[in-house]
Amino acid sequence: MHSNIKSWPILVLFILPTLVCAQQQEIIVEPLPLNNIFAYITTIVVAFVALAAIYVIYKAMDVMVRQKELELYKENGLEDYILAHERNLQSTWWQRVSRQMTGAVAIEKEDEILMNHDYDGIRELDNDLPPWWLYGFYLTIIISIIYIFVQHFTDYGKSSAEEYEIEIATAKIEVEKYLSTQANLVDESNVTLLEDEVSLAEGKTIFNDNCSVCHLESGGGSPNSVGPNLTDKYWLHGGSIVDVFKTIKYGVPEKGMISWKTQLRPADMHKVASYILSLQGTNPENARAPQGELYIADVTEKADSSALEVEQEGHNE
Repeated sequence: MHSNIKSWPILVLFILPTLVCAQQQEIIVEPLPLNNIFAYITTIVVAFVALAAIYVIYKAMDVMVRQKELELYKENGLEDYILAHERNLQSTWWQRVSRQMTGAVAIEKEDEILMNHDYDGIRELDNDLPPWWLYGFYLTIIISIIYIFVQHFTDYGKSSAEEYEIEIATAKIEVEKYLSTQANLVDESNVTLLEDEVSLAEGKTIFNDNCSVCHLESGGGSPNSVGPNLTDKYWLHGGSIVDVFKTIKYGVPEKGMISWKTQLRPADMHKVASYILSLQGTNPENARAPQGELYIADVTEKADSSALEVEQEGHNE
């Protein structure tokens, strides 16, 4: 009742899925950088450990089957056949290599390394560490020493601090790129007052290029200008950031104010609206007389605007 388990076919069956997965990974994953030798070393070590783990699983299954065979043989009084069978296995080169790689002890000799520990009938063997595992552990120590030397004491690698700085710089570029796309999502429902110098400078440029024809570059207009004075506190269509943004976006066609939403991006309208409000109190000479109603921002509006700015800053972070 002997089941002869061939080593090579079973081992190939275990290894084949690993090779297929590795081939698929080569299609999906980008090639490793040529100047990073440790990436290749790591790949080799991982592959070695994976193959070793597969081999150990195979050996565990083989031992279980052999143990069961021996029990059945002993029950049927086939001790001579067992000894002949073991001598046959021990004479093969594969078994010799296997014993060297795993440090395994023949089943009939396990009594020699049996320890006195007994846990509910479970006995413990005083086996040595498998050589493949032990040498693999030594290999990782050697690789770590080489890695530290190359990465921290030569020009071929980068230290952790240098890698961190590179990652931070890359992240900042990505954040700026993301925020540049988010800026054009602003509308009258979420617009807030911009106060940074860069945004106001860009808003001034947009204003001078497109709005100064009617409001003059000072924003105060003149007694003969088409556009009203934008530097006082009187407004025809509201003086909040939302009101000014809406006026720029939709225009006031009945009074000659065109809609700029087809000519300016939302981010540009946001900047020019903020710049217009920054002109409050500049009092240019020969400005046009106030028109409309006096606008005074109430406490609720200021609080809502501050809360929205804090929320947006938190989202951007």
